[in-house]
Amino acid sequence: MKQYFSFKGQFFVLAFVFGMFTTAFSQEEFGSEFKVKATPVKKKKEAPIKDVKFNTKDFEKIKAYEITGLEKNTFVVPQKEEKDAEKLAKRDQDFGVVKTASGTAKVRYRDAAYVDGDKVRVFLNYVIVQPEVLLDGEVQGFDVELVKGVNRIDIEALNEGYAAPNTAEFKIYNDKGEVISSNQWNIAQGYKATIIVEKE
Repeated sequence: MKQYFSFKGQFFVLAFVFGMFTTAFSQEEFGSEFKVKATPVKKKKEAPIKDVKFNTKDFEKIKAYEITGLEKNTFVVPQKEEKDAEKLAKRDQDFGVVKTASGTAKVRYRDAAYVDGDKVRVFLNYVIVQPEVLLDGEVQGFDVELVKGVNRIDIEALNEGYAAPNTAEFKIYNDKGEVISSNQWNIAQGYKATIIVEKE
């Protein structure tokens, strides 16, 4: 029995008792359910919204921003192109300006489509040079002594033949026989096709 009460025995008994105590305590703490106590989040108190009052006199001091130094916008939105051939024919046609250093010009025209009895009158600088021309498939025309500056040629439709409108093609040659202008007119009775020959 003395061996149980020796120093070694006492140490063994103490260690055994301590081991039993810690095992029991750990089983108590870590049971089948592990519970965590959540700490509630404290919400911050928001400051109340205050009504802001404006003094209208403060806005009277503010001047509107103005852009200066720009030219006035004169842009015109293009209109839809006219597609009706009858409406297109019922207006004068301008074939623009052609420049030349030639002393003379030859104006030639013919009915380029169906020969249907189209008739025209020709003006040079508002003076009638061809009172009545019956257009056919053969080329015909006249010569012009060009003056310095503008030489205006107007071709007026006297009728529309059997198939409207009055149609033909024309060419203008310089004194070297070179074509300086070429186009077609499609004009209703009473309207004119105009070409300007400018002698430099």
